[in-house]
Amino acid sequence: MGTMTTIILAAGDGTRMRSSLPKLLHPVAGLPIIGHVLGAARNAGSGRMGVVVAPDQEHMRNLVGELAPEAEIFEQHQRLGTAHAALMARPLWEDSDDPVVVVYGDHPLLRARNFMAVLERLGEGEGGAEGGADVCILGFEPDDPAGYGRLVVRGDRLLDIVEHKDASQSQLAIGLCNACILAFRAGVFRQLIERVDNVNAQSEYYLPDLVRLANEAGYEVTYAIADASDVAGVNSRAQLAHAEALFQERLRLQHMQNGVTLRDPSTTYFSFDTKIARDVTIEPNVVFGPGVRILEGALIRAFSHIEGARIARGVTVGPFARLRPGAVLEKDSRVGNFCEVKNALLDEGAKVNHLSYIGDASVGRSANIGAGTITCNYDGFSKHHTDIGSGASIGSNTSLVAPVRVGANAIVGAGSTIVRDVEDDELALSRVAQTAKKDYAPRLRARAASKKSGPEKR
Repeated sequence: MGTMTTIILAAGDGTRMRSSLPKLLHPVAGLPIIGHVLGAARNAGSGRMGVVVAPDQEHMRNLVGELAPEAEIFEQHQRLGTAHAALMARPLWEDSDDPVVVVYGDHPLLRARNFMAVLERLGEGEGGAEGGADVCILGFEPDDPAGYGRLVVRGDRLLDIVEHKDASQSQLAIGLCNACILAFRAGVFRQLIERVDNVNAQSEYYLPDLVRLANEAGYEVTYAIADASDVAGVNSRAQLAHAEALFQERLRLQHMQNGVTLRDPSTTYFSFDTKIARDVTIEPNVVFGPGVRILEGALIRAFSHIEGARIARGVTVGPFARLRPGAVLEKDSRVGNFCEVKNALLDEGAKVNHLSYIGDASVGRSANIGAGTITCNYDGFSKHHTDIGSGASIGSNTSLVAPVRVGANAIVGAGSTIVRDVEDDELALSRVAQTAKKDYAPRLRARAASKKSGPEKR
């Protein structure tokens, strides 16, 4: 059993994003915003989760189903406010014994600790106070409170939440603002949620009005405070960029604390799921997409882009290298400058050092791939595999037309186009015969000079 029943509000239009993509599907550190919120709720011990979405949001439904199959989906057909949205999740909370926690879905930097902070004030979870409050709201103190609902407090008691548009001048001077998590004892939530009215400047049913209703009913209402960086919301492209910057700062610090060397932290960009062992060194201007795993002692050189790749101990990548999904680099292998590897295995000690493309391939132990080599893996209809044996040497500017196999310890001469298998220990050459014309170079130069100095063509 979990510690809470969680309702995630995800039905907003996000019109300020000016995007055909729903706001909560925009990524932060490679994961859509809704994924971050689902993850934080799950990590906090949510027993049941529901996501309230707008109609016709199939992409949202599919993503939630992929990231959190246990979460239930509810639709808000009319946009009548946040309290109305929470009502749409009635099957989730109407028989709940756990606290009901409602969270706005546009906060990608949320952590489990933010949920635990409000649960503890309710007397739930580790460290919870005995006989805790009935309602707890998460607040924060932004540098600029404009636009946020204000928390009206007296000591530890939360008296009211006033929306910015409905606030008086004295209330606008309050620096403590509503963040994004509202927690209730289940019975209190059920009793009060349908009492919310829409008598306000927006004519909407505001979820924060539950604070006033709870106080009027004699319940104990309190608040917890979060770091502003944990509760940064996203309503515009500028705020999306700000959230990305905050998240990257968090990830950089985590990796450095875990023993990763970042030569220039501000130019390194991680994905939410990047896994890097200690004693890995990362030079400036490296970008990690989702699905990267790097083991101890690897060196990632400058201006490399890595996604969906597994990198073993002692590997060197870059500079200016691109590893695409399915790239597996075993111990002490190397991928050098201006090389691309996709869906390919480089076995221990294999080298692809210069200006090469290795896709849908396996490169054997200690094989060497010369500069300008490409695996021609696509025939216009299907992808095909190239198998390069251990100890093989592929000369520069070679095209390997898949499907094809180069055997162990074979040598392929530079400039070859290989269309048939090369046996173990075989030398393969594919070249047009070289022609020489003695003393012909001066005649070519004279002809070129004559053309250059002749009358201009019209």
